Amino acid sequence: MKFSENWLRELVAIDADRATLVHALTMAGLEVEEVTPLGEHLDGVVVAEIVEAVKHPEADRLQVCKVDAGQGEFLQIVCGAPNARVGIRVPLAKVGAKLPGNIDIKAAKLRGVDSFGMLCSAKELLIDADASGLLELPADAVIGQPLAEYLGLPDASIELKITPNRPDVLGLNGLAHDVAALFGSRVKTIGSAAAPVTASAARDVRLEAGADAPRYLGRIIEGVDASVSSPLWMAERLRRAGIRPISAIVDITQYVMLELGHPLHAFDNDKLSGAIIVRHAGQGESLKLLDGRDVKLDPSFVVIADEANALALGGIMGGFDSRVTDTTRTVFLEAAHFAPAAIMGRARKLGMHTDASHRYERGVDPALPRRAIERATELLLQIAGGSAGPVTVAERLEDLPSHPPVMLRHARLRRLLGIDVAGSEVTRIFTALGMHVVELADGWEVTPPSSRFDIEREEDLIEEVARIHGYDRIPTHIPAGQIALQSEPEARLSEMALRDQIAARGYFEAVTLSFVNADLLTTWGVDKDWVPLANPLSADLAVMRTSLLPGLIEALRHNRARQQERVRLFEVARSFHATGGAPDEVGRVAVVASGAARAEQWGEPTRPVDFFDLKGDLDALIAHTGEPQRWSVDTQDLPSWLHPGRGARVLRDGQSAGFLGALHPALAKALDLGPDVHVMELALEWILTRRLPSAGPVARFPAVRRDIAVELPEEVSWSAVEAAVRGAIGEVLREIRLFDRYAGKGIDEGRKSLAMGLILQDASRTLTDEDADARVAEAVGALEKTCKARLRG
Repeated sequence: MKFSENWLRELVAIDADRATLVHALTMAGLEVEEVTPLGEHLDGVVVAEIVEAVKHPEADRLQVCKVDAGQGEFLQIVCGAPNARVGIRVPLAKVGAKLPGNIDIKAAKLRGVDSFGMLCSAKELLIDADASGLLELPADAVIGQPLAEYLGLPDASIELKITPNRPDVLGLNGLAHDVAALFGSRVKTIGSAAAPVTASAARDVRLEAGADAPRYLGRIIEGVDASVSSPLWMAERLRRAGIRPISAIVDITQYVMLELGHPLHAFDNDKLSGAIIVRHAGQGESLKLLDGRDVKLDPSFVVIADEANALALGGIMGGFDSRVTDTTRTVFLEAAHFAPAAIMGRARKLGMHTDASHRYERGVDPALPRRAIERATELLLQIAGGSAGPVTVAERLEDLPSHPPVMLRHARLRRLLGIDVAGSEVTRIFTALGMHVVELADGWEVTPPSSRFDIEREEDLIEEVARIHGYDRIPTHIPAGQIALQSEPEARLSEMALRDQIAARGYFEAVTLSFVNADLLTTWGVDKDWVPLANPLSADLAVMRTSLLPGLIEALRHNRARQQERVRLFEVARSFHATGGAPDEVGRVAVVASGAARAEQWGEPTRPVDFFDLKGDLDALIAHTGEPQRWSVDTQDLPSWLHPGRGARVLRDGQSAGFLGALHPALAKALDLGPDVHVMELALEWILTRRLPSAGPVARFPAVRRDIAVELPEEVSWSAVEAAVRGAIGEVLREIRLFDRYAGKGIDEGRKSLAMGLILQDASRTLTDEDADARVAEAVGALEKTCKARLRG
């Protein structure tokens, strides 16, 4: 936002120079991006009038001018400006003047003709960027008056970088309240009186956009002279704010926007038909804007329309067909309040950005429309004449934002700032900022003005005190005290240790987004209890993941698409599940693998990764828990995304702890993957829980090994066999090793042979052959009974 320093100083008394003002604004959170001095070093520059202009005898592009500078005799000036002509009043730099940029004005001869001074453009005087010709001054400019005095110079154009939470300072009136608080002064009231109503013409207004446009004010002003020029003081303030003056009516709406922070728009009333309707645009509805562009709209846009057509794009830009021109005689002036969400992003959708949209999408004071339309009416009657009709007001009070009071406690203020700010100073700050303050025994009850959308909680008030009191007045202290070290519980592995273990097995850690495409979860069949995002970054990131595997598989697909044939990834993170209240976050560890089981080498032939490779990785992780006997796998209740013949459910104490295996062929085809993709996902907390290690005596008695081979049905799992053997032998069984599996010749169809080694050891005595044989017999009996097995000879 740009503004004139002199304009600001007219609104609020500032007992400080420019450098102090700029520093104070920046330290208060209103960062000053640029300061452009205007009209400095203009001694010797006066208002002059060209009374004669003839062609230079030796140069086609030069003119010899006679100039009246109020000295009693005319000065001869050679000038090359294309707009130099008799009757205009322009700046004259007299001989002896020194212009900005160290330009000394001296008497000189140009192509043989004497010249005593220089007629100047705005750029040569550093008061504007226009260098197309001489700066033409109004006809009432006093000849001989110092130009700086006439234009109210010197001045400066100050540009602020306003954060999105402070739309109230996008108007000079709002900025003045901050300055008043910083320098202990008061803000001059602007446009407080209502304009006199001397006409009766009015238009009905209908609100049909709901909460998107809850307030609209309109007024007809008849008999205006739209051809008049804006007064110099207004045009100069607009220029110094970076706005080019256009015409009196348009300039007034721009001026009020800069002054109060509220956008307005003026229609040619004779081009309107019937009532004004504030509604949503129709699908595909078109509108020609002020800049000449035709835009196609949809129902997300709010338009201002009459009974026939859309007239303007609400909160963004007016329409071309209803614009004010020099022939306009009756104006319909509007001031409205739009909800920020109704304007946010709409201008960017059309590839544009306007001063109005910049303000409305951040939030404009809902109480300002009446004040803004009265101020604009006052200026319009003063500059362009006319008669004002009554203000038509349409509003939906229930949809206007409210501003409840906020409590601030003494103790909380002292604790967060680390200093004691006097209670009287706190009250002064809030009052200067336009807030209503009630002092209480333990603090303050503060009601923010309707313009301060950012004041919602106690911390917001503390921020106001800090920035106005001065951040540089808050001492810096190094935090003191001792940090208590927390020891890692021995009964739990750290997540970092788990990551190290998985990485040691050849996997690379991946970090995927917690947001995924809803269609992806549906493809996987894991779309139950998902958590949708209220404001997603994009449609592809609209829900929270319910499993780590869809994201990991997408990462695998990206790698394989880039010629990575062997991919092994893992992730330790959270999944999210809807519970009716706050989403439930579940820690998980997931791995995906595809390609060769081992990196290419000479020592063994290349083979694709299979189920047993992932089962080996699972066994390695389980071994670190110290209780592998609590873990098992089965093939019951497999999820739809897992291959029914090459997948398994992982159990801990009989409860499901995860799954592993190959992807279901249908899912692999849908994801454009081959059959070699294997995955595993486990509950993180259970894989991190481990048995505390305990020391025991070294065995004093030798172990005995017995090998047996049994034939049993193919569908009987190894976990069932292991459970039967352990249950039958008991504590004497130290270890069971499966070292062979066979199916084929000599074995009935549908059956298999498993060979295993039983390691037996008693802690109290040496086992005899008879003891070992008896234990083996018990194991064989249990297998025959529970697994339909028979001993092979």
